[in-house]
Amino acid sequence: MAMLLEDIVQSVEMWLKLMRKPQPYVDPDLDPVLLVPGIAGSILNAVDGQNGKEERVWVRILGADYKLRTKLWSRFDPSTGRTVSLDPSTSITVPEERYGLYAIDVLDPDMIIGRECVYYFHDMIVEMIKWGFQEGKTLFGFGYDFRQSNRLQETLDRLAAKLESVYKASGGKKINIISHSMGGLLIKCFMALHSDIFEKYVKNWIAIAAPFRGAPGYIASTFLNGMSFVDGWEQNFFISKWSMHQLLIECPSIYELMACPHFHWQHIPLLEIWREKQDPDGYPRIILESYHPGESIDIFKEALSGNSVDYDGEIVPLPFNLEILKWAKETQKVLSHAKVPSGVKFYNIYGINLETPHSVCYGSEETPVTHLQELPFFQPTYVCVDGDGTVPAESAKADGLHAEARVGVPAFEMESHQEKGLQVTSLKEEWEIVSEEQDNLDDVASRNPFVSSISVSQGGNQQSARSEAHATVIVHPQNEGKQHIELNAISVSIDA
Repeated sequence: MAMLLEDIVQSVEMWLKLMRKPQPYVDPDLDPVLLVPGIAGSILNAVDGQNGKEERVWVRILGADYKLRTKLWSRFDPSTGRTVSLDPSTSITVPEERYGLYAIDVLDPDMIIGRECVYYFHDMIVEMIKWGFQEGKTLFGFGYDFRQSNRLQETLDRLAAKLESVYKASGGKKINIISHSMGGLLIKCFMALHSDIFEKYVKNWIAIAAPFRGAPGYIASTFLNGMSFVDGWEQNFFISKWSMHQLLIECPSIYELMACPHFHWQHIPLLEIWREKQDPDGYPRIILESYHPGESIDIFKEALSGNSVDYDGEIVPLPFNLEILKWAKETQKVLSHAKVPSGVKFYNIYGINLETPHSVCYGSEETPVTHLQELPFFQPTYVCVDGDGTVPAESAKADGLHAEARVGVPAFEMESHQEKGLQVTSLKEEWEIVSEEQDNLDDVASRNPFVSSISVSQGGNQQSARSEAHATVIVHPQNEGKQHIELNAISVSIDA
């Protein structure tokens, strides 16, 4: 039912985009902005060291799984802290076109149908250009190899060079950094290790949905089952969860997203397993075992002890990597010592009102886990808390820094209740369009709001499966360069 309301919101947003008539506009007085994405939010290219051929390996739809296995599957080198491709002739680079924005805009530029599923900063870039930002003058991007540690010196050196180049390109103006998700950990590491450079070039840092204390639910299941970055029908053409699992298990960035064991969680994230064991008399019994973040390590070790891949005819073992875990613990120490320089202002924006995985459970009383090495073949169930759907709000707002403001932003203003055997959900959403055009005040006073309606239905073969959603859209007259749009929607389905 909530999906119907989301369909309505997306339809209205699409209509608003078509309704607007953007005019080329550049505001020379704007401060520069640097956009920093989260995990999997950068295009990655593979360069063949023998012939110099370069091809995009992340993100791509056609041949995605094959290219990931042959070019991106990696091993961690503890002597350098780098994750390197299993193919010795392959090196991974990030494209720098459009001042770094190309790599973080549309992650598969070749995709036409369903292109929205590979948008990253695309909508934000489009809007910011309408507000007067200009690529290469006041708008820049920083893509990076998200397999690597957030404190890898190679990445931090690139970021230092990027800050300097943005500062010079904008005429010596200090920079506003907007980071998303894991990009917040990268920026925090840089700030901890290079605070002098950070203070020299940065004016404000806005962290959006940063997993400052980890993303415990998703990461625990990622170690055991992998991760899918694409939902819906596009999954059929993308990378299999198993292939992604084999990549991420050698990525320091994933280990750095584990639940922080020293954080005082309101509710400690747990790994729970329904297990079948023998009692002292030799009879089987089913028990629910619970493990704290630190205790879960032994479970991961045992469950993944036999994990391996066949790479070019060679069996490569890929167990839970204790060397990466050791590296990640050092990263957490770096993050814990970070401080915002006195000349920089920090703002923390995090998501709320969505069910977000916190603890993970495997098996059930009916289908218990007999051996831990079976865990990768079980589907996890989650105990959820408030958050943005991936990062718990408790983790995101615990930045440990001096912040000018911390703001929780709800996904939708949605309320739900039961009434006479029906499940009724209501939603309210508002938009404000800012335009350079100024309307005549007398004309505004004489105009009436424009009102329209939208209906969406979803039904099956039985009446009990049917649900409907109806919405009213109110477009108020433009006033002082602003136009206000309201959406009020309600959906009804038979309560099963």
